[in-house]
Amino acid sequence: MKITVDPNLCIGCGLCTSTCEEVFELKDGKSNVIKPEGCDCDCELKEIAESCPVGAINVEE
Repeated sequence: MKITVDPNLCIGCGLCTSTCEEVFELKDGKSNVIKPEGCDCDCELKEIAESCPVGAINVEE
């Protein structure tokens, strides 16, 4: 799995970081992926990506 965030699309709403702090952090007002291979928690990364209001998160299998 590979998770990326397009910084040109991200508006820094923080929805992803509040859902999975193990993978995402806010840095300079934008979401930043700190664990691109995913996490060990029970979060659904595809659902997090789909919930991004601007579609900035991409999850590849």
